[in-house]
Amino acid sequence: MEIILYLSVALIAIAFLVLVIYLAKTLNSLQETLSSVAKTLTGLEKQLDGVTQETTELLQKTNALADDIQEKSQNLNSVVTAVKDVGATVNKFNGSLKKLTDSFEIQVEENKEKVSQIVQWSNVFLELKDKWNAKKEAKQVSNAEEMKRMRSR
Repeated sequence: MEIILYLSVALIAIAFLVLVIYLAKTLNSLQETLSSVAKTLTGLEKQLDGVTQETTELLQKTNALADDIQEKSQNLNSVVTAVKDVGATVNKFNGSLKKLTDSFEIQVEENKEKVSQIVQWSNVFLELKDKWNAKKEAKQVSNAEEMKRMRSR
């Protein structure tokens, strides 16, 4: 029975040895994995520092751009207000021009008969003038002919 006891102790020792070897391999593997994770975290830390710096610069540029847009928006508001005022002025001018045109049309309509009479009298005057000029020319021509006859005698 003693042999079985020694064999049992030897078997337990061998099993413990195998367990220790696998445990050592697992711990070595875990150490390599943790070392790799540490290197990765170091790289990530550097990248995160770079990203943080770029994000800060981007935020500063975005704030500057927002300020610029705000300033230009205020300037544009003043331009829009000026254009609006010009539009209102043009509308007032158009209203005044329409009133003036309407007033002129009313006066023309009221004085239509007078204007017609003036045009008729103007035509009569022009006809009289043309006849007067024709008689005057005819008289001058007849006087010139008479002078020629007198000279030729």
